[in-house]
Amino acid sequence: MARALVLTVIGHDRPGLVEALADLIANHEGNWDESRMARLAGHFAGVVQIHLPEHQAEAFMTALPSLADQGLSVSVVDSDWTLVDVDHRNSLQLELVGQDRPGIVREISRKLAGLGVSMQDLRTVVECAPMSGERIFRAEAELVPPPQTSFEHIRAALEPLADDMMIDITLKPCE
Repeated sequence: MARALVLTVIGHDRPGLVEALADLIANHEGNWDESRMARLAGHFAGVVQIHLPEHQAEAFMTALPSLADQGLSVSVVDSDWTLVDVDHRNSLQLELVGQDRPGIVREISRKLAGLGVSMQDLRTVVECAPMSGERIFRAEAELVPPPQTSFEHIRAALEPLADDMMIDITLKPCE
């Protein structure tokens, strides 16, 4: 029987942090399933989903504080998730681009939550526009709509928001 865990990690960025975490997981017969990691404001931060044999779970969680010696702070959530593939057949891909300003994620997430749409994955970045140097906000998200909500309904609900916020939003079915 496998046990699924979700880890959040953060530490001052330096080479070897992922290796230290991967070593600990492998030493407890664990498997690295999925992760999102990035360098943010000089820190390495991430979320990792793993699974390991039930008989290794307690020893693994007891060993996690040892990563502090390597500069990583780790918290863990025990999950009741089962090891099955996520069904992406009904997912939608959202791409958003616009001049950066406070509240973009709040407004988009509020509209989507009001429609009952979940964000399966969200990635954002702020970058400088090539010619003007203005700050441009970009987001990519995988959305999971409720079964009764159509693609057209979601797209129609996002269009006025895009106009109000002066951002470009592209919505399409995941491939």
